[in-house]
Amino acid sequence: MLIALIVLSLTYILSQFFRAFLAVLTPALGADLGATAVDLTEASGAWFLVFAAMQLPVGWALDTIGPRRTTSVLVAIGAGGGCAVFAMATDPWHVTAAMALIGVGCSPVLMASFFLIARTYPAAVFATYTGLVIAIGNLGNIGASLPMAWMVDAMGWRGALALLGGVSLCCAAVIAVVTPDPERDLNAPRGRLLDLFKIGGLWLIFPLMFVNYAPAAGIRGLWAGPFFEDVYGATATTIGQATMIMGFAMVIGSTLFGPLERLLGTRKWIVMGAALMGSAATVALAYLGTNGYWTVVSLLVLIGISGTAFPLIVAHARAFFPAHLTGRGMTLINLFGIGGVGVMQIISGRVFDASQATSTSVQGPYMAVFLTFGLTVLIGVAVYLFSRDRLD
Repeated sequence: MLIALIVLSLTYILSQFFRAFLAVLTPALGADLGATAVDLTEASGAWFLVFAAMQLPVGWALDTIGPRRTTSVLVAIGAGGGCAVFAMATDPWHVTAAMALIGVGCSPVLMASFFLIARTYPAAVFATYTGLVIAIGNLGNIGASLPMAWMVDAMGWRGALALLGGVSLCCAAVIAVVTPDPERDLNAPRGRLLDLFKIGGLWLIFPLMFVNYAPAAGIRGLWAGPFFEDVYGATATTIGQATMIMGFAMVIGSTLFGPLERLLGTRKWIVMGAALMGSAATVALAYLGTNGYWTVVSLLVLIGISGTAFPLIVAHARAFFPAHLTGRGMTLINLFGIGGVGVMQIISGRVFDASQATSTSVQGPYMAVFLTFGLTVLIGVAVYLFSRDRLD
């Protein structure tokens, strides 16, 4: 089991990498394919929306087929095949199609890890262990920054995508060999996805789950690239440096919330604090985005840490799930988290386009995007305030 969790955690690095590497590729894809910032928001949004849509079949598959075949097959076909399509792209829509296919490939990896942890370890350490998985995976955020820029310089973006496809296939093969399928309780009641929607406590968690990760994922995964390029005239290397610092912050943040839960004896109020910090930093970025490179980077660090409260929100929701719906429950809450990023990416592209038509400054459209991210988190917090704290 430990070996399987290590392999899945290392594969999750790829998942985090793929959701974040478009920021560094912005200049190259613009020059070679004519891809605009809006084109890339469509591509990034496609990854998140397809990833989210896959959570329902993935949840069913984890509960009925098991994590070994579910994860190895999807990683091989989706991530491996999607990288091949991306490497051969000649038009911006090819990038969108490739990112959608890669989203399919990445969709089971984190939830397979969570499923094994939930079925193996006590609930009291769930947030800590899942936070460690996410912390390892967030190394992909770092790899998708300055190291990705170096790789593109060395072998071109097509060569880099071909290499990533090969790595994906290798990961799928190892998962197929080492991942166990936990024994199923044949006497457990047959649950339906609909049963989860009947749990009232979840409806106060869903809205914040939908919006809380969107600023960190959206800005780190895409908007940081065009923002630094347009406002600061930054190169891919400079963009990579800024996003790498944000990536390190997300690694550190992922390890903080589980221990804080045990120290303070609460999940709800830690999540509230993190969300409010992220919302304030995102709104501040809208107004202070031209106050200098390091001001922006400092705000990105706060936004990144806030986004890594993700596993604590999952742990809060998991306390409401019946045991026989563990797989489907966790993938449902993940659907809201990742689906929210996809929806917000597409909305942010529309906001950017609309603001460009009326803005008199280069930073105006980005200000509109960042305000949209920050204010929607506040709406999620307002609903979450009425949720019931649960640690069991």
